Amino acid sequence: MLFANRVCRVERIVSFGHASPTGFWYEQAEDEWVVLLAGTAELAFDDGRRLALKAGDWVSLPAHCRHRVESVSQDALWLAVHCRADCS
Repeated sequence: MLFANRVCRVERIVSFGHASPTGFWYEQAEDEWVVLLAGTAELAFDDGRRLALKAGDWVSLPAHCRHRVESVSQDALWLAVHCRADCS
């Protein structure tokens, strides 16, 4: 973790080619903004959509958006910003 306070955290994520396990879905309580700094990746969503990413691409994932890392290159490096949807 690079930074955290009560409403936000910033993480550096190194994937080393590790995709999400079969049947696993991320469904986080926070909003997430993520940028792929290096490598390539493909995200899958539970509604069947897929999103191919290359270095420099980013995506905003609202809280409770079910998604998974379908594939990722060995050199993938991410920067993820997680923010609580409810700051009260």
